[in-house]
Amino acid sequence: MSVLKDKIIVVTGAGSGIGEAVAGEVEKAGARVLALDARPSGKLRQFDVSQESAWAELAAELHASGTHLDGLVNCAGVTWRARVGDVTVDAFERVQSVNVLGPLLGIQALAPLMAAGGSIVNIGSVAALQGHYPAAYTTSKWALRGLTHAACLELGPRGIRVNIVHPGFIETPMTASADDAFKTSSIAGTPLGRAGHTHEVAAVVTFVLSDAASFVTGAEIPVDGGASSQAGAQPVSDALRPTYSAPLPT
Repeated sequence: MSVLKDKIIVVTGAGSGIGEAVAGEVEKAGARVLALDARPSGKLRQFDVSQESAWAELAAELHASGTHLDGLVNCAGVTWRARVGDVTVDAFERVQSVNVLGPLLGIQALAPLMAAGGSIVNIGSVAALQGHYPAAYTTSKWALRGLTHAACLELGPRGIRVNIVHPGFIETPMTASADDAFKTSSIAGTPLGRAGHTHEVAAVVTFVLSDAASFVTGAEIPVDGGASSQAGAQPVSDALRPTYSAPLPT
């Protein structure tokens, strides 16, 4: 498959999890990938998405080399599982700086290097569609939704598309660090009844980057096994399933 043949795509958070899978899938689809991550390794460029100077330096390098970007995928993200009453100012600000400010800075720096047909994909979360308890993380992903729609409005006249993909419970190093009860309850609230895999998210991101999605912008695409769709109804449905039989309509 070469749906991204000869395209140049920047992927942040490309060192692990969803970002690593996206970088691999995009490259497999024929694109040249500029992989950024907080921890350098191999092809990865060390990069702090929360630093405006880092984005300015990258943009200057690309401009000087005559590079015109075709896509940006904002995968870099951090979490902090403190509840509303426990989250600290420092932790809250750090999560926002990576999860919201990082994508904003990336869009500001790199959108000028894109022509019509460019595509920006932000990685949200099922937490952006529901009221999950980690206060800093959840609010950052809700804010990223707002940024996505604002950027869609601003960049649409230039032919640049901006979308957001919302992963559900995906097997990644981030989710592996969560309590077992978090995983159990997350899967219990997923109609497909399992955790997702990074390649399943990467496949959707690759489609959204491609010309096959040329009229898709401002979209919010859950890749969550139906978790956001059931919106809290799953526990009721599961509790009634063994005993309840609906009568025929009269």
